[in-house]
Amino acid sequence: MHKIRITVVDYQMSNIFSIKNIFDHLGFQVNLSSLPEDIIKADALVIPGVGAFGQAMTNLATLNLLEPIKAFIHSGKPFLGICLGLQLLFTKSYEFGVHPGLNLIEGDVIKFPAEIAGNNMRIPNVGWNSISQNRNWQHTPLEKLKNNEFLYFVHSYYVKPREEKYILSTSQFGDLNYCSSLIKDNIFATQYHPEKSGEVGLVILNNWIQQIR
Repeated sequence: MHKIRITVVDYQMSNIFSIKNIFDHLGFQVNLSSLPEDIIKADALVIPGVGAFGQAMTNLATLNLLEPIKAFIHSGKPFLGICLGLQLLFTKSYEFGVHPGLNLIEGDVIKFPAEIAGNNMRIPNVGWNSISQNRNWQHTPLEKLKNNEFLYFVHSYYVKPREEKYILSTSQFGDLNYCSSLIKDNIFATQYHPEKSGEVGLVILNNWIQQIR
């Protein structure tokens, strides 16, 4: 095992063992924790998640994790957000009301429309979908991927960054083109689940890990 402290935040909103198992497979030991001190001491931090935005923010606040997460990201160390872990980075979400997020990336989290171009859409968006280049993937966790690789998604809401320069890849939901992953300084975050996306997901996670060494 590599002696790198990767901490996965346990805030009761995800099956965190799936991401732990993937890092174990790649040869990295993972600490599952909900303790603020573990977040501060981590060499790299992962926030996965599936579920409601408002409940997630409540859980993080109850566990006193909001400020430690912000402090970690401001430290410049590698951060990975997956699915709900991407959405929590944003200013606010419109899921079951309006809920403030971590506001580390300006923008909103909004629901997919039930109808696009006269077609009824199936929500949540579940299954395999391709990702397309929105900018050069060289020197990012997507650098070894081909354009339009398929990854696994489960979500009803999508992120809309205020500044498009942070968008790393886009995907299609009907005729709607939306942000499926982004990168901002030390933040890399995905709407898709690399830990559930087979060999392509392993490539992405392994590329991300290279930032830690």
